Amino acid sequence: MTSPTAASGACPGALSPLGHRLHEFLSAERVVDDLRRYFGIGLPPGVAAFTGSRFEHLAGGGGRPGAADRITAEDLVAVQTLSVTVPVPVALDILEGRLGAQLSGLLETIPRDIDMVDVEAAVVAPNSSADQAWSLLCDQYGVNWVIAGKVLARKRPRLLPVYDRVVRCAVGRPPSFWIALQTALREDDAALHRQLLELRQAAGLPETVSALRVCDVAVWMNHRALGHPCP
Repeated sequence: MTSPTAASGACPGALSPLGHRLHEFLSAERVVDDLRRYFGIGLPPGVAAFTGSRFEHLAGGGGRPGAADRITAEDLVAVQTLSVTVPVPVALDILEGRLGAQLSGLLETIPRDIDMVDVEAAVVAPNSSADQAWSLLCDQYGVNWVIAGKVLARKRPRLLPVYDRVVRCAVGRPPSFWIALQTALREDDAALHRQLLELRQAAGLPETVSALRVCDVAVWMNHRALGHPCP
Protein backbone atom coordinates (compact mmCIF):
# COMPACT_ATOMS: atom_id res chain seq x y z
CA MET A 1 0.00 0.00 0.00
CA THR A 2 1.37 3.41 -0.97
CA SER A 3 1.88 5.78 1.96
CA PRO A 4 -1.07 8.17 2.38
CA THR A 5 1.42 11.01 1.95
CA ALA A 6 2.92 9.95 -1.38
CA ALA A 7 3.24 12.68 -3.99
CA SER A 8 -0.04 14.03 -5.35
CA GLY A 9 -0.77 14.99 -8.93
CA ALA A 10 -3.51 17.57 -8.28
CA CYS A 11 -3.51 20.57 -10.59
CA PRO A 12 -3.51 23.96 -8.81
CA GLY A 13 -6.21 26.37 -9.80
CA ALA A 14 -8.83 23.72 -10.59
CA LEU A 15 -10.98 21.36 -8.61
CA SER A 16 -9.03 18.19 -7.98
CA PRO A 17 -10.32 14.80 -9.15
CA LEU A 18 -10.92 13.81 -5.53
CA GLY A 19 -12.75 17.06 -4.88
CA HIS A 20 -15.10 16.41 -7.80
CA ARG A 21 -15.71 12.84 -6.67
CA LEU A 22 -16.44 13.75 -3.06
CA HIS A 23 -18.85 16.51 -4.05
CA GLU A 24 -20.78 13.90 -6.03
CA PHE A 25 -21.07 11.59 -3.03
CA LEU A 26 -21.99 14.36 -0.62
CA SER A 27 -24.68 15.68 -2.94
CA ALA A 28 -26.45 12.33 -3.19
CA GLU A 29 -30.13 12.36 -2.25
CA ARG A 30 -29.67 9.68 0.41
CA VAL A 31 -26.64 11.12 2.19
CA VAL A 32 -28.43 12.56 5.25
CA ASP A 33 -30.44 9.37 5.73
CA ASP A 34 -27.24 7.34 5.44
CA LEU A 35 -25.56 9.40 8.15
CA ARG A 36 -28.56 9.11 10.44
CA ARG A 37 -28.75 5.35 9.87
CA TYR A 38 -25.06 4.82 10.58
CA PHE A 39 -25.06 6.85 13.79
CA GLY A 40 -28.45 5.63 14.98
CA ILE A 41 -30.31 8.93 14.80
CA GLY A 42 -34.10 8.46 14.79
CA LEU A 43 -34.03 4.71 14.24
CA PRO A 44 -37.15 2.69 15.02
CA PRO A 45 -37.11 0.36 18.03
CA GLY A 46 -35.06 -2.77 17.49
CA VAL A 47 -32.84 -1.26 14.79
CA ALA A 48 -29.28 -0.76 15.97
CA ALA A 49 -26.75 1.81 14.85
CA PHE A 50 -23.57 0.62 13.18
CA THR A 51 -20.90 -0.35 15.70
CA GLY A 52 -18.62 2.20 14.05
CA SER A 53 -20.83 4.94 15.47
CA ARG A 54 -18.93 4.37 18.74
CA PHE A 55 -15.49 4.79 17.17
CA GLU A 56 -14.95 8.41 18.10
CA HIS A 57 -16.98 8.41 21.32
CA LEU A 58 -15.93 5.26 23.19
CA ALA A 59 -14.42 6.08 26.59
CA GLY A 60 -14.56 9.80 25.87
CA GLY A 61 -12.65 9.66 22.59
CA GLY A 62 -9.02 9.12 21.64
CA GLY A 63 -8.19 12.80 21.90
CA ARG A 64 -9.50 13.30 25.43
CA PRO A 65 -7.23 15.11 27.93
CA GLY A 66 -4.67 12.81 29.47
CA ALA A 67 -4.85 10.25 26.67
CA ALA A 68 -4.38 12.21 23.44
CA ASP A 69 -0.69 11.38 23.12
CA ARG A 70 -0.77 7.69 24.00
CA ILE A 71 -2.65 4.75 22.54
CA THR A 72 -4.80 3.09 25.19
CA ALA A 73 -6.65 -0.19 25.45
CA GLU A 74 -9.88 1.74 24.83
CA ASP A 75 -8.42 3.01 21.55
CA LEU A 76 -7.71 -0.55 20.46
CA VAL A 77 -11.30 -1.55 21.25
CA ALA A 78 -12.57 1.52 19.40
CA VAL A 79 -10.68 0.41 16.30
CA GLN A 80 -12.49 -2.93 16.53
CA THR A 81 -15.83 -1.12 16.13
CA LEU A 82 -14.66 -0.49 12.56
CA SER A 83 -14.31 -4.23 11.94
CA VAL A 84 -10.54 -4.49 12.22
CA THR A 85 -8.25 -5.67 15.01
CA VAL A 86 -4.71 -4.69 15.84
CA PRO A 87 -2.67 -7.93 15.95
CA VAL A 88 -2.21 -9.02 19.56
CA PRO A 89 1.63 -8.89 19.61
CA VAL A 90 1.51 -5.36 18.21
CA ALA A 91 -1.24 -4.36 20.64
CA LEU A 92 0.83 -5.58 23.58
CA ASP A 93 3.86 -3.68 22.30
CA ILE A 94 1.73 -0.56 22.02
CA LEU A 95 0.37 -0.90 25.55
CA GLU A 96 3.49 -2.16 27.32
CA GLY A 97 6.49 -1.89 25.05
CA ARG A 98 8.76 0.20 22.90
CA LEU A 99 6.23 0.73 20.12
CA GLY A 100 3.87 2.55 22.46
CA ALA A 101 6.65 4.88 23.56
CA GLN A 102 7.64 5.56 19.94
CA LEU A 103 4.09 6.33 18.92
CA SER A 104 3.58 8.58 21.94
CA GLY A 105 6.66 10.56 20.98
CA LEU A 106 5.25 11.12 17.51
CA LEU A 107 1.72 11.89 18.73
CA GLU A 108 3.12 14.63 20.96
CA THR A 109 4.24 16.48 17.82
CA ILE A 110 1.00 16.02 15.84
CA PRO A 111 -1.44 18.95 16.29
CA ARG A 112 -4.56 18.32 18.36
CA ASP A 113 -8.03 19.84 18.10
CA ILE A 114 -7.59 21.17 14.59
CA ASP A 115 -9.26 20.22 11.33
CA MET A 116 -7.34 18.94 8.34
CA VAL A 117 -8.60 21.91 6.32
CA ASP A 118 -6.89 24.34 8.70
CA VAL A 119 -3.38 22.90 8.85
CA GLU A 120 -0.45 23.46 6.53
CA ALA A 121 0.15 20.70 4.03
CA ALA A 122 3.41 19.86 5.81
CA VAL A 123 1.42 18.39 8.72
CA VAL A 124 0.24 15.49 6.51
CA ALA A 125 3.16 15.46 4.07
CA PRO A 126 5.88 12.83 3.65
CA ASN A 127 8.12 12.59 6.72
CA SER A 128 5.63 14.45 8.90
CA SER A 129 5.07 13.01 12.36
CA ALA A 130 1.75 11.56 11.20
CA ASP A 131 3.41 9.91 8.21
CA GLN A 132 6.18 8.56 10.42
CA ALA A 133 3.63 7.04 12.81
CA TRP A 134 1.79 5.41 9.89
CA SER A 135 5.06 4.07 8.46
CA LEU A 136 6.20 2.82 11.85
CA LEU A 137 3.08 0.69 12.20
CA CYS A 138 2.98 -0.51 8.60
CA ASP A 139 6.59 -0.82 7.52
CA GLN A 140 8.34 -1.77 10.76
CA TYR A 141 5.59 -3.71 12.52
CA GLY A 142 3.68 -5.12 9.56
CA VAL A 143 0.30 -3.66 10.51
CA ASN A 144 -2.22 -3.56 7.67
CA TRP A 145 -2.51 -0.04 6.19
CA VAL A 146 -6.24 0.13 6.93
CA ILE A 147 -5.69 -0.71 10.60
CA ALA A 148 -2.80 1.73 10.96
CA GLY A 149 -4.89 4.54 9.53
CA LYS A 150 -7.79 3.78 11.86
CA VAL A 151 -5.52 3.80 14.91
CA LEU A 152 -4.23 7.25 13.96
CA ALA A 153 -7.72 8.53 13.08
CA ARG A 154 -8.88 7.55 16.58
CA LYS A 155 -6.14 9.74 18.10
CA ARG A 156 -6.56 12.73 15.76
CA PRO A 157 -10.13 12.46 14.40
CA ARG A 158 -10.27 16.01 13.02
CA LEU A 159 -6.89 15.81 11.34
CA LEU A 160 -6.47 12.26 10.04
CA PRO A 161 -9.20 10.36 8.16
CA VAL A 162 -10.53 6.84 8.44
CA TYR A 163 -9.66 5.21 5.13
CA ASP A 164 -10.39 1.66 4.04
CA ARG A 165 -10.76 -0.42 0.89
CA VAL A 166 -14.39 0.59 0.31
CA VAL A 167 -13.58 4.32 0.42
CA ARG A 168 -10.41 3.80 -1.62
CA CYS A 169 -12.44 2.02 -4.28
CA ALA A 170 -15.12 4.73 -4.20
CA VAL A 171 -12.74 7.65 -4.68
CA GLY A 172 -10.62 6.10 -7.41
CA ARG A 173 -7.55 5.02 -5.44
CA PRO A 174 -5.66 8.34 -5.24
CA PRO A 175 -1.94 7.70 -4.76
CA SER A 176 -1.79 10.16 -1.86
CA PHE A 177 -5.06 10.14 0.04
CA TRP A 178 -4.11 12.46 2.91
CA ILE A 179 -2.62 15.10 0.62
CA ALA A 180 -5.36 14.75 -1.99
CA LEU A 181 -8.04 15.04 0.69
CA GLN A 182 -6.46 18.10 2.25
CA THR A 183 -6.28 19.71 -1.19
CA ALA A 184 -9.95 18.91 -1.82
CA LEU A 185 -11.01 20.33 1.55
CA ARG A 186 -9.18 23.62 0.99
CA GLU A 187 -10.04 24.33 -2.63
CA ASP A 188 -12.91 26.60 -3.68
CA ASP A 189 -12.68 28.50 -0.40
CA ALA A 190 -13.12 25.30 1.67
CA ALA A 191 -16.50 24.54 0.08
CA LEU A 192 -16.20 20.80 0.71
CA HIS A 193 -15.40 21.28 4.39
CA ARG A 194 -18.40 23.59 4.79
CA GLN A 195 -20.61 21.06 3.02
CA LEU A 196 -19.52 18.38 5.49
CA LEU A 197 -20.38 20.59 8.46
CA GLU A 198 -23.78 21.35 6.94
CA LEU A 199 -24.45 17.64 6.48
CA ARG A 200 -23.46 16.97 10.08
CA GLN A 201 -26.00 19.54 11.23
CA ALA A 202 -28.71 18.32 8.86
CA ALA A 203 -28.30 14.75 10.13
CA GLY A 204 -28.43 15.86 13.77
CA LEU A 205 -24.95 14.55 14.60
CA PRO A 206 -22.97 15.93 17.54
CA GLU A 207 -20.00 18.19 16.89
CA THR A 208 -17.76 15.45 18.26
CA VAL A 209 -18.23 13.73 14.89
CA SER A 210 -15.53 15.38 12.78
CA ALA A 211 -15.95 16.66 9.24
CA LEU A 212 -13.55 13.92 8.14
CA ARG A 213 -15.72 11.25 9.74
CA VAL A 214 -18.85 12.64 8.10
CA CYS A 215 -17.03 12.34 4.78
CA ASP A 216 -15.85 8.80 5.45
CA VAL A 217 -19.27 7.54 6.54
CA ALA A 218 -21.12 9.24 3.68
CA VAL A 219 -18.81 7.75 1.05
CA TRP A 220 -18.64 4.33 2.72
CA MET A 221 -22.40 3.98 3.10
CA ASN A 222 -23.08 5.04 -0.48
CA HIS A 223 -20.47 2.85 -2.14
CA ARG A 224 -21.23 -0.13 0.09
CA ALA A 225 -24.92 0.10 -0.82
CA LEU A 226 -24.06 0.07 -4.53
CA GLY A 227 -22.36 -3.28 -4.05
CA HIS A 228 -19.11 -2.45 -5.80
CA PRO A 229 -16.34 -5.04 -5.40
CA CYS A 230 -13.51 -3.38 -3.48
CA PRO A 231 -10.43 -5.60 -3.23
